Amino acid sequence: MKQLGRHVLAEIYGCSFNTLNNAKKVERIMVNAALESGAEVRECVFHKFSPQGISGVVVISESHLAIHTWPEFGYAAVDVFTCGDNVNPWEACNYLSEHFEAKELNANESKRGIISNTQQENVVNL
Repeated sequence: MKQLGRHVLAEIYGCSFNTLNNAKKVERIMVNAALESGAEVRECVFHKFSPQGISGVVVISESHLAIHTWPEFGYAAVDVFTCGDNVNPWEACNYLSEHFEAKELNANESKRGIISNTQQENVVNL
């Protein structure tokens, strides 16, 4: 059995309001988290909401990092989905937690695209 990707869903609490409400800062931290994990960054899109909050995605060659922030609660919902063996999604999550000045990080990993040997053979034969 082989997995195609690793998907970490992270709940990040106790973060700095000023950081979570600054679109440029959140984008810079997200890009650096991707780079720290070993990913190759392709594109970014971030949006600032009124009166507060940021949503954004960093597209990487290996998949993506996505975020939505609630600065008023010091909370960020993050997902880091990586494919292949060269990128560690946990390094990205830890980097985000540190740079958002978080007090707590709760995260779970799911294996994505579990492929059996038979399925692998069928793909090769297509």
